[in-house]
Amino acid sequence: MKPLPEIKVYSSRPALDDRPLDKRIGLIILATDHTSEPDFRRMVASERIGVYVARIPYANPTTPENLRKMQPALTAGAALILPEEKLDAICYSCTSASVVIGDAEIEAAIQAAKPGVPVVTPPMAGVRGLNAFGVRRISILTPYTVETSRPMAAYFAARGFEIASFTCLGFEDDREMARIPPATLVDLARQATDASADALFVSCTALRGALAVAGMEEATGRPVVTSNQASAWNCLRLCGDEMAHPEFGRLMTLPLVQ
Repeated sequence: MKPLPEIKVYSSRPALDDRPLDKRIGLIILATDHTSEPDFRRMVASERIGVYVARIPYANPTTPENLRKMQPALTAGAALILPEEKLDAICYSCTSASVVIGDAEIEAAIQAAKPGVPVVTPPMAGVRGLNAFGVRRISILTPYTVETSRPMAAYFAARGFEIASFTCLGFEDDREMARIPPATLVDLARQATDASADALFVSCTALRGALAVAGMEEATGRPVVTSNQASAWNCLRLCGDEMAHPEFGRLMTLPLVQ
């Protein structure tokens, strides 16, 4: 065996960029999530914006009680994303849990690990998206049970929206929600949108709604806001990215309204 070569240390350190990527988005998702990572990869990640993911424990069925159990894990999940490094925004990617736990409580839990970071939740982003369209009367479509849908209705009503219709699909397992074909979501959107509604909100980060939103808007003739689309839009705008992405719906062409 030949002797190994001498290993030399370079005489000076190379100059470093401030960051590998200009902007950094943290994404906290459920252990069972199939959809948020691919959606943020296609809608947010770029040569300028990095998406950094942490998963936290979650067990089905999707009930208010189980959703609320995730709250204690939020701080630890946020702390795992680039420890001691600044993020430009962080999204907790669960619509129904955000409604049950509360936006303020989620923000406090995340900022305990990442002080001062802007926090985005899907229902908060959904409200901002609907406000960007200037609509007040909406239809809502969820994959949840009636029990899990009730807090969602209360959340949007409390923020000044008139709910023309609310349709749920009765699913209890978020892994099954992720298996609903995007083409089926287009048909469901058509059926779930009330004739008097100005827009449709499609709830749940498990749904592959971002792949269907353009079709849903064509089918309904109205703006459609979905959980992952709205969260991605909100995070992009917080990073100063104003580029239009109409392939992901009309919302992706609008400025952020907070």
